[in-house]
Amino acid sequence: MMSDELLRIEELSVRFAGSSRNALEKISLQIGRGERVGLIGESGSGKSLTALTIMGLLADNAKCRGSIRWQGRELLGLRDAEYSRLRGEEISMVFQEPMTALDPTMRTGRQVAEVLRLHERAPVGKARPRVLEMLADVGITDPQRVADSFPHQLSGGQRQRVLIAMALINTPDLLICDEPTTALDVTVQARVLELLRSGLDRAGSALLFISHDLAVVSQMVDRIAVIYQGRIVEAGTRSQVLENP
Repeated sequence: MMSDELLRIEELSVRFAGSSRNALEKISLQIGRGERVGLIGESGSGKSLTALTIMGLLADNAKCRGSIRWQGRELLGLRDAEYSRLRGEEISMVFQEPMTALDPTMRTGRQVAEVLRLHERAPVGKARPRVLEMLADVGITDPQRVADSFPHQLSGGQRQRVLIAMALINTPDLLICDEPTTALDVTVQARVLELLRSGLDRAGSALLFISHDLAVVSQMVDRIAVIYQGRIVEAGTRSQVLENP
């Protein structure tokens, strides 16, 4: 294993109870420290399922085989309490639809602050300034108003920025983005991608960027893996996959 390797997935297969075939079939993927990797494929190919498996968020009826090693530590079979310490601190994730990822009953500032309080045990008084600073860092021009708002009071672009702030506030080693700009219009999408890149640069985080959009992926990553019907069918540098598939 390379000394700078963060994540190594080997021969990962996932099958759900009652299914006659694997949803993921012998997936192998590696991500180094600070590296940016894209996982692309059509809807239903297994992109999001791969991310959820890495995060330990599969349903109870899923059976996994193979290996997911995080900085040399095997994650498959890890207890929920141990996974909870890992999620949000060492590995974070930005989900596709912010309205389902955010709690509609909580103000957004409190939701971002919870990440700090959970992993750093930051008191409320100290968490608030960091939350406002992080919201400003992801391009929110009125962080106090946004922090005091409920998710339904914000635009789609603002909600996605809040999710990015939540994911980056603890400077994770790896950020997983699952179609983070699909629900946004083109102008907002470009701004969010720019903010995401600058946030990754500040944090020094590696990136696993999941999308079906080749144009978006080409802006974000150095290496690309193509998944089709639960299998990695091609992998290489960005130029190899996009220019000479």
